[in-house]
Amino acid sequence: MLRHYDAIGLLRPACVDPVTGYRSYEVSQLADLNRLIALKDLGFTLQQVQAILAERVSAAELRGMLRLRRAEIQARIEDETVRLTRVEARLAAIENEDQGRVPADGVVVKRLPPVRVAEMTGTAAGYEPEAITPVIQPLYRDLWQRMANAGVAPAGPALAYYEDSPAGDGVIVVHAAVPAAAAAAAAGGEHGFAVADLPGADRAAAIIHRGSMDDVLPAVQALARWIDVNGLRAAGYAREVTLEWSTDPGQWVTELQQPISTSGG
Repeated sequence: MLRHYDAIGLLRPACVDPVTGYRSYEVSQLADLNRLIALKDLGFTLQQVQAILAERVSAAELRGMLRLRRAEIQARIEDETVRLTRVEARLAAIENEDQGRVPADGVVVKRLPPVRVAEMTGTAAGYEPEAITPVIQPLYRDLWQRMANAGVAPAGPALAYYEDSPAGDGVIVVHAAVPAAAAAAAAGGEHGFAVADLPGADRAAAIIHRGSMDDVLPAVQALARWIDVNGLRAAGYAREVTLEWSTDPGQWVTELQQPISTSGG
């Protein structure tokens, strides 16, 4: 390694024995060697290391580089973890499809009553979990805070629902909603959230999903299969009712409620 650093002019020895070719380094060069190895371990190329060392970076500057690179690596790990989660969910959906399985909780048909909700809305590029999650989570954090500031208590579990954009451009309108008392309407405008009356549905097929919503695909597809097998059709997007919430998404329990109608109408 030291021979290579010498050959490219990155770390020259203090002297070289003309007979043996042994390289000798001074103690003062340890600082340069430590900087060189630290920068290399941070992922910089040797050419970049050479340029950085030429500028005589300080220990404080190296510490700043370390913090930045740590944040980049952590973000990459999180991205890859989410990617693996999506692959696992897709694989589970494939296995369920191959074996014709329906989750253990099964599918039930129920009536959905109308409900007044406090809500905040945003838009997502698609209906896949990777498009919805980054939009709906900040909406809910904001909504809970605004409701608390307004003194509006929830009247039921969180209820997310979705619509196609009126522009017909494939964008999904995301509604992060919480059932609220009628009095919430007065406080909503002042505190920056809307109040809407969500209509009911005479019939909805419902299924329980346990775990993060990033893993919801197998439950969504199982519900779609059940609807198709029973000669029904989905009417719009499914609603998502949070039955149990935890700081650990793996402990979430969510009911997917898909409004349905007969295939003929």
